[in-house]
Amino acid sequence: MFRAIREQIDTIFREDPAAKSVVEIFFCYPGFHAILGHRLSHQLYRWGVPLLPRVLSQISRFFTGIEIHPGATIGRRFFIDHGTGVVIGETAEIGDDVLLYQGVTLGGTGNERGKRHPTLGNNVVVGAGAKVLGNIRIGDNVKIGAGSVVVHAVPDHSTVVGVPGRVVRIRPEGGPLEHGRLPDPEGQAIDDLARRVAELEEMVRLLASERELEGPRKR
Repeated sequence: MFRAIREQIDTIFREDPAAKSVVEIFFCYPGFHAILGHRLSHQLYRWGVPLLPRVLSQISRFFTGIEIHPGATIGRRFFIDHGTGVVIGETAEIGDDVLLYQGVTLGGTGNERGKRHPTLGNNVVVGAGAKVLGNIRIGDNVKIGAGSVVVHAVPDHSTVVGVPGRVVRIRPEGGPLEHGRLPDPEGQAIDDLARRVAELEEMVRLLASERELEGPRKR
């Protein structure tokens, strides 16, 4: 447990430049409290202890604003930045070195039973307000843009944005999620359409000019 706490503190220092001291992390980081609470409730859940794991997770939710079902499996060096509104479902599986921002949901798509929540690989970043839904796999080194809704599997080394989420870039190596420089597939489609319309208008103008020139010749 002490090793897990030390590792979690080191992760926060690495991921959050606002972290100034260990004391600040202990008292001011709800993501830190939620993760440690989950480690305990998850262990009780695995031991088959009835009710208590859910009670502990609800207490953690009350104090942190972060809801993590005790059945969720979470890897090492997991970090929730800010955290308010994060929801992680019962059968969600999260790899190592994963970063979630506030408002992220790892949820299901209905009343199905069994494995119904996403699986996230290693070194995944999920932007603020993004929703990852259903029994899908998000590959290693994937970056999901803020506000995206992802309902299909995503390959390794990809960047996903939009509603529904679309793979807009596949990178040979992982890199930071630059929220202010994410591709805009809808905007790109509109630009392409506007460019095509302009080309067609130019073609129509040229044809009209040719017909005007041909008219006097025939007379």
